Amino acid sequence: MKNISEWQSEFEDWWHRHGDESDGSHDLGHFRRVYKLSCDIAKGEGDTADHLILLAGAFFHDVVNPPKDSPLRSQASQLSADKAAEILTEMDFPADKIAPVAHVIAAHSFSAGITAETIEARILQDADRMEALGALGIARNMYVAGLMASKLFHTDDPMAKNRQLDDRKYALDHFEIKLLKLPAMMQTATGRKIAESRAEFLQLFRTQLLSEIEI
Repeated sequence: MKNISEWQSEFEDWWHRHGDESDGSHDLGHFRRVYKLSCDIAKGEGDTADHLILLAGAFFHDVVNPPKDSPLRSQASQLSADKAAEILTEMDFPADKIAPVAHVIAAHSFSAGITAETIEARILQDADRMEALGALGIARNMYVAGLMASKLFHTDDPMAKNRQLDDRKYALDHFEIKLLKLPAMMQTATGRKIAESRAEFLQLFRTQLLSEIEI
């Protein structure tokens, strides 16, 4: 029977052979960080979660990843869950863990609205959302905005005091629409504590940015 390290090596090898290297926000680094964060959160929550389920969930939660502006975006987590189940079955992954992994993946998405019913699903959801906060969250937000050909901010009204927020047009708007709401949405106490600290950094960044672009 393979141990955690051996399974991680097999998952990474699968990504080296089949992964899309063009997406810098959903690469092996992202999967490794989500797994590490999952382990950190699991320890803070009493370490009762199944780490093999967390590992598989972390490495395949974005295996089907439509662009942010795709009409398939809200279905991505379920599509990923189905694809992951196929991949894991081919790998002879423990059969009794495939359905729990599929649930972890289906429930991780912000847009899918699927209730996280297991401790592993709650932990992975928190860990993945943590990537949208802190310095890394800012970097990924701006990177995705570039891919979508969005502007960094509205020149005359960056804080949307006299207009509707629109994060498809302006990267900074995404802070208010989604990112700063994430700490309150965390499923675990450990995740919430980490998220609140990272969200403070987002606010500091925004304050500094606004001071630099003030006309």
